[in-house]
Amino acid sequence: MDCNELVELVTAYLDGSLHADRRSAFVEHLDECPGCERYLEQFRLTIALLGEMPDETLAAPARQRLLDEFTDRSRRTDPEAP
Repeated sequence: MDCNELVELVTAYLDGSLHADRRSAFVEHLDECPGCERYLEQFRLTIALLGEMPDETLAAPARQRLLDEFTDRSRRTDPEAP
């Protein structure tokens, strides 16, 4: 796995939908690449900070569009994802 592929799969990795083989390759790459390890930690921090925002700051239709896009992107980058 290279850095670009890891970036495409980070959401699936964090939400647990990454297929076991891809997950192993993801973790192996993290072990070898400090830059991607930092990227993952920054992504986690962003999620943690945004998770503290009150729900009403994002309109329901916008929230649904974002969730749909993340799901679609995950399916495009990991064909074995549910």
